[in-house]
Amino acid sequence: MHSFTAYHTDVGIHKKINEDSLSIQVADTAIGEVVFAVVCDGMGGLQRGELASANVTRAFAEWFETDFPTMILDPNLQDKIFEKWAEIISTQNRVIADYGALYKIVLGTTASVLLMLESGKFFIGHVGDSRVYCINQSVHQLTDDQTVVNKEVKNGRLTIEQAESDPRRNVLLQCVGASPTLVPDFMFGDFSVGDMFLLCSDGFRHEISLDEITSHLNPAITRDEESMRNALVDLIELNKQRGERDNITALAILVS
Repeated sequence: MHSFTAYHTDVGIHKKINEDSLSIQVADTAIGEVVFAVVCDGMGGLQRGELASANVTRAFAEWFETDFPTMILDPNLQDKIFEKWAEIISTQNRVIADYGALYKIVLGTTASVLLMLESGKFFIGHVGDSRVYCINQSVHQLTDDQTVVNKEVKNGRLTIEQAESDPRRNVLLQCVGASPTLVPDFMFGDFSVGDMFLLCSDGFRHEISLDEITSHLNPAITRDEESMRNALVDLIELNKQRGERDNITALAILVS
């Protein structure tokens, strides 16, 4: 496996501070190349969201650098990964909440985490409404938004079209640092050469369509890091032109 990576983040047209945070790391290990990526979106309506997102991103990056190398040959690797990720999320939820209580503020962040192994396996951890997609001939959303409107859609009280313009579309059911208890989503699957993974904050997807994401990030034509980054920049600029008011972050990984 060889991977190409690219990212772009933008404060957007309305906010003064970029509350999004990201990390991308590629390492050669005893089990081949490994790619690890994190995107966190500090809560725009809460105070000091940039601190919350940076803390969680840093905690996961430190896990990859220090803990993951000690577990890569463990026969129960999948269980060990998810167990440790749950611990990180729980710890960060408590640390951020305690910080907020100390300074009498409320802050929180989403977290979407992706680990890719050369064997063709991927692992995802997820809290909130940042997303992970896989793109090949079409785009597939791998994570499930933990939002009020998504719950309403599942319960048949809103259509997908209604949810896109519902004023509650940014209301989260849980986030790291601002929820008394957290139930992260964990999932795994297989990928192939030619697949592209996209991690993004919610500001990246409100004003553009899945067809536009697929056309810009088609792995058949976006084959190197320069073209990938250019595509991300173009999509983010398109979001801004259409009036997106949130911070906007996107990170792409192409398997070749």
